[in-house]
Amino acid sequence: MAHVPLSVAEKTFIVHGVQEDFRTDGRTRRDYRPMEIESGIVSHTSGSARIRLANSDILVGVKTEIDTPFADHHDEGKIEFFVDCSANATPEFEGKGGGDLALEIANALQKAYASPHAFDLKSLCILEHHQCWKLYVDILILECGGNLFDTVSLAVKAALFNTKIPKVSAVQVDGGNIELELSDDIHDCNRLSVARMPLLVTLCKIGDHSVVDPSAEEEECASAKLVVGVSYAESSDEGFVTMLRTSGPGSFLHSTLKETIKLGVMAGECLNVELLKVLKHEEQLTKSSKEVFGFLK
Repeated sequence: MAHVPLSVAEKTFIVHGVQEDFRTDGRTRRDYRPMEIESGIVSHTSGSARIRLANSDILVGVKTEIDTPFADHHDEGKIEFFVDCSANATPEFEGKGGGDLALEIANALQKAYASPHAFDLKSLCILEHHQCWKLYVDILILECGGNLFDTVSLAVKAALFNTKIPKVSAVQVDGGNIELELSDDIHDCNRLSVARMPLLVTLCKIGDHSVVDPSAEEEECASAKLVVGVSYAESSDEGFVTMLRTSGPGSFLHSTLKETIKLGVMAGECLNVELLKVLKHEEQLTKSSKEVFGFLK
């Protein structure tokens, strides 16, 4: 994680603000900063999105490829995450400085999406034992301004919402040979069900309290950090945990940990609802803006 040099006085000011539930930018411990979301911006991908949360800027592209299912998961597809930290994101990413962070984020996403309750890989199966879709989710960190795990997960879910998978119009098995016929119509496609896809929520313990959406300065003051993978079930309006990851020199008391996880789940539920609302609204605006007028109609 990118480090921000802070004096003792600055750290004390941040800690006291969290204690009083009034952070340096005016937020409470439960508030996120405003974010900007844009999807469908990379033309040569199956789906893409870009999200900017404060000074953190993330670009995600999704590519689809036909592959062979795993032997022990013969009726499921595959998904893989790749994270690249741009050297321009922060001076610490120059050379191979961002390699460890990129691996941490990719592993966290892989673990969060591994739950069958979070992402139905069976929807990517074309023909059991033989053919399936494989999703390559490429993540580029353009700028680092704190809370990368959350921002990346939001961008990933937005890109998967935007992803279009070609329809398989015919599957022929002749003498053991399998032939797939894919639709040439770019509008004749399948969409992924993203409602239950998880988001990552980062909670930093600063003093005796935990905060969501920590800034880079707040991350410097944290004694411990917890990342919670939260999937959201629309049918029950409840979130559930798909992964937990702790880091930092400090630790959580049992009672504090329970309250921190509860706060993370609540934040994840709200994020899921608002993200889906924004993505559906943007999709409707995109469709209406493509209406043809005049002699081209």
